[in-house]
Amino acid sequence: MSTNLPPITKKDSGAATKLFFDRYGQNPLEFTANEIEASIAFFQSRGFDRDASIVVSVSLLKQAKSDRTPIFQVLDTLKTLTGIQLSALVGEILNNDRPPTSTLGYKIPTDNQPNITRNIAA
Repeated sequence: MSTNLPPITKKDSGAATKLFFDRYGQNPLEFTANEIEASIAFFQSRGFDRDASIVVSVSLLKQAKSDRTPIFQVLDTLKTLTGIQLSALVGEILNNDRPPTSTLGYKIPTDNQPNITRNIAA
């Protein structure tokens, strides 16, 4: 089960064994320094601050690894997006990496109704 809460530190004598079996069967995430730095630099060059770039890069790297797609190919594809399109995609990426009880969203303003002015006689 995935949660956004911080992990609980186990303080008993079997903590190392429990941690081993909690992670058993999961592949470790290993990335080259070039992949990490290129991904972070990509998002920083598009206006994201360092912390946000790291979070988005980690999610993107994990997804690219699970899809067996080179991260540089993904970044080349993302270069074609505008700022708004990239922000929407980043929201989707982060939501895919979060539990369904905690999703991110944003409001799109609607300009369907023009401002109506009236002449009011006093």
